[in-house]
Amino acid sequence: MTSATDSFIRRFLKQEAAGGILLVLFAVLAIAAANSPLYALYRRLLEMPLEVQVGSLEIAKPLLLWVNDGLMAIFFLLVGLELKREFLQGELSSRKKVVLPGLGALGGMLIPAAIYIIFNARDPIALQGWAIPAATDIAFALGVLALLGSRVPVGLKIFLTSLAIFDDIGAIIIIAFFYTSKISFAALIVTGACLLVLFVLNRRGIAQKSIYLTIGVIMWIALLKSGVHATLAGILLAIFIPIKSTAPSESSPLQSLEHDLHGAVAFIIMPLFAFCNSGIRFSGMGWEQVAHPIPLGIALGLFFGKQLGVFVFCWLGIKWGVAELPTRATWLSFYGTAILCGIGFTMSLFIGSLAFEETGANLLIDERLGILAGSLASGLYGYWILRLATKPAAPSS
Repeated sequence: MTSATDSFIRRFLKQEAAGGILLVLFAVLAIAAANSPLYALYRRLLEMPLEVQVGSLEIAKPLLLWVNDGLMAIFFLLVGLELKREFLQGELSSRKKVVLPGLGALGGMLIPAAIYIIFNARDPIALQGWAIPAATDIAFALGVLALLGSRVPVGLKIFLTSLAIFDDIGAIIIIAFFYTSKISFAALIVTGACLLVLFVLNRRGIAQKSIYLTIGVIMWIALLKSGVHATLAGILLAIFIPIKSTAPSESSPLQSLEHDLHGAVAFIIMPLFAFCNSGIRFSGMGWEQVAHPIPLGIALGLFFGKQLGVFVFCWLGIKWGVAELPTRATWLSFYGTAILCGIGFTMSLFIGSLAFEETGANLLIDERLGILAGSLASGLYGYWILRLATKPAAPSS
């Protein structure tokens, strides 16, 4: 690994860890607000209507949906840029390096989803949440690794980051195919036209980011009206952002935009999303709510399903000779990293909001309770195992 690549990864990990700390802080603030005299104010804030109108085009949504449909599109744009860079130039550009995190991500999606389905097989509404425990929150997971500092081999950090990238791909596919409402073909035609324009711009080597972003906004509006979830506009836009500039003296448009967005996403958008979506109210909650199949399936899927799926699928890949254990990692430290994959906070909350937003059933509190329980248990247990499995770095003389 070159010194430049190593330096980039270290800066990336530090920023993600800091973002994870902010996520925790704002999630705690939301829970505190929801269980205090400020609850009514908190609810009014989330339900505050915001409207944008240009001629006959009108977008009117409460603040919560502006965050989940609008700001999260920027999050997915950043995810798409990172995916493209990693596959073209980064850790996932080598087939050998792709196999292990790919296997882990596959097992880490299938087994948690299966556990959830087992608990909710008889409830067709609850079954819509089958994908909630299939996601990994990279900011939180890397935040836990950061607490252990240099005790954790860099190879495990790269493995966890790569696995989370495959997890994001799986989440994107799930959202695109399973969480759509009634389709407007007229709006999809506009989306298709935007994609065609983006393709032409990319093929002609146009590097001005403002042009791509303008087309991206139009595409986001079209998807918002189409029934396909609007956040996918971010992923689609990222595909066409050029990774190289036609002028040798200019920086990469993709890496430049990625750098511009990283701070805003890590320190503004994700904490705001956590604050708007984590406000669980415990007043009046009894054993019936805690032991409901929805939170139980999510919590067990995240805690048991994730570690089992990631570890077993990777173990099989290594035993079959198609992958290898990360450098300096032991089986116990690798198992600890697999446990951390059960931290599914951000993406799990997002998929949960999509799964139940149109059911008309009061399921949101159940969904978030399971996510918090499973993620917290995975974080604490994973930290403990990794601490046992790794030794402090020897002090330099």
